[in-house]
Amino acid sequence: MKKNDVTEENLFYILDLFENLEVTYWLDGGWGVDVLTGQQQRKHRDIDIDFDSKHTEKVVQKLKEIGYEIKVDWMPARMELKHEKYGYIDIHPLNLKQDGSATQADLEDGFYKFEKDYFTISHYKGRKIPSISKDAQLLFHSGYDLTEKDHFDINNLKRLN
Repeated sequence: MKKNDVTEENLFYILDLFENLEVTYWLDGGWGVDVLTGQQQRKHRDIDIDFDSKHTEKVVQKLKEIGYEIKVDWMPARMELKHEKYGYIDIHPLNLKQDGSATQADLEDGFYKFEKDYFTISHYKGRKIPSISKDAQLLFHSGYDLTEKDHFDINNLKRLN
């Protein structure tokens, strides 16, 4: 495992941090796929977390407070931060709607829409983890040139019932 790979222990630390901050979140990306499958399938460079945008300032402040440094700032769409011990985290603020859906800013003054059924709860290692659903993950793995990791994740998602 590379020095900056995000371990399961790192993942749980970050999930605990969001829970202790009382921030509504959903796990996305590669770790989100692994949590949906019930086991870690591959190494991870980062943790992707979608969260309630009304807590953006609190989240960024806390991450910086514990040693994360901003590496990419494309807010309000996303921000990538790095920690020497915990690796990378990619945070995505979502504007939550009354009907259970959400929107995320894109980089062209528009937004992505998250339907309410994009959000689910996964069971992983005795924890209930808010996650982006299988169907949403498959949708998000389209419309761009897929990497080897993307193909791996898609194959794992397609094996799910």
